[in-house]
Amino acid sequence: MSQHNENQTRIILDSIADGVFTVDSGLTITSFNRSAEQITGIRKDEAVGRYCWEVFKASICEKRCAMKHTMKTGKPVVSQPVFIVNHQGDRIPVSISTALLKDQDEKVIGGVETFRDLSVVEELRKELLGRHSFQDIISKNKEMRRLFQMLEQVSDADATILLEGESGTGKELFAKAIHALSSRKNGPLITINCGSLPDTLLESELFGYEKGAHSTAFKDKPGRLALANGGTLFLDEIGDISPALQVRLLRVLQDKTYEPLGSTKSQKADVRIVAATNRNLEELVEEGKFRQDLYYRVNVVKLVLPPLRERKEDIPLLIEHFIRKFSLLNSKEIQGLSAEVLPVLMSHAFPGNIRELENIIEYGTVVCKNGLIGMEHLPDYLKQTGQGANKSAAEEKTCSLKTVERSYIYEALKRNQWNRTATAVEMGIHPTTLWRKMKRFSIQIPKGAEDNSSPPS
Repeated sequence: MSQHNENQTRIILDSIADGVFTVDSGLTITSFNRSAEQITGIRKDEAVGRYCWEVFKASICEKRCAMKHTMKTGKPVVSQPVFIVNHQGDRIPVSISTALLKDQDEKVIGGVETFRDLSVVEELRKELLGRHSFQDIISKNKEMRRLFQMLEQVSDADATILLEGESGTGKELFAKAIHALSSRKNGPLITINCGSLPDTLLESELFGYEKGAHSTAFKDKPGRLALANGGTLFLDEIGDISPALQVRLLRVLQDKTYEPLGSTKSQKADVRIVAATNRNLEELVEEGKFRQDLYYRVNVVKLVLPPLRERKEDIPLLIEHFIRKFSLLNSKEIQGLSAEVLPVLMSHAFPGNIRELENIIEYGTVVCKNGLIGMEHLPDYLKQTGQGANKSAAEEKTCSLKTVERSYIYEALKRNQWNRTATAVEMGIHPTTLWRKMKRFSIQIPKGAEDNSSPPS
């Protein structure tokens, strides 16, 4: 190549907004454009002559190098999202593409890689996600948004709060949010699970004991009440405590005092109590299993957390959050779900709620080797769901993912009184997309049912 042509090529490459670099057959960098310098913070003279993995330190360099793949197979890589590390040690999200470089005789002499800085896109994604998150709780469900507003109103007071909801609905996250929003946020947040400890151990853990209180009490031990002094005490699964402990806890709530085991001297309980249960305390009161006076002391402000099956519009948001979380923890570049997986998850009842969804995505990111989590990366019980496990035995073999998706859309429309706009909001899709799906699946609005949303023009 003449000096003139070489200069022209350099000018063209330096005018491109994407980073561009070339390597020889040994993966040594031979050129490095201006945008590559700006994105990485590494000067051209520092990059040229070094191996590409020494410069970029990308998340795929060690095991799944895109350039190596292209050089070995001859196949290009197109728009693969990865992270590189700049000269300051910051992780930069980029999208990379690779191709072979050949001479006039079609002999491979190296490779070229372009990479686009996705930092702005990433910031926009975080901003959009922030509109649907509150103190690390992710939701765009109407009832959850109402609870977020209530949290802001009640958190700063010292009133006792009762969180009711099925296991896995996020009660501990709510307790953390209450503490973080309160005037006690600089104090400790201490948690104790009342359902996981036997009665005698729970009592000593909660109230503490003095030396000599029992055979193994060789020295004083403060309880969770003392440890939470000036902060918040989160009593998880309060519905499981015994009647004897209920009496002692009632005194804490009434008089703000307690006595450690083996002590005759009362201590002040300067704590804010947040309690949680997956049981219906009113029913336990009627059955005589929970003291009525304690119930009224605990139930000053009650927040009932909806199960995931009643806030299915949050499933795509939560999936994205968990994929990013576990991809980072497992050093993988999982891009999302394959097309057939989302309908299966959307139609699942999630008896384990958000905790179950989190476990599903964690399992998927562990076993997934490529960029998309597919049906083969789901737990066995969900693979059966994808084949129609929710149908009767006679229908099970013929049920398809399309049937599952049609059933989900039909039930969502039914829940929203056949209003397409409200249904689209719940499903997290555009109304036009919902309209197309209804036509594809031949879903008709029942006669007599009013749909206030007009079809798209």
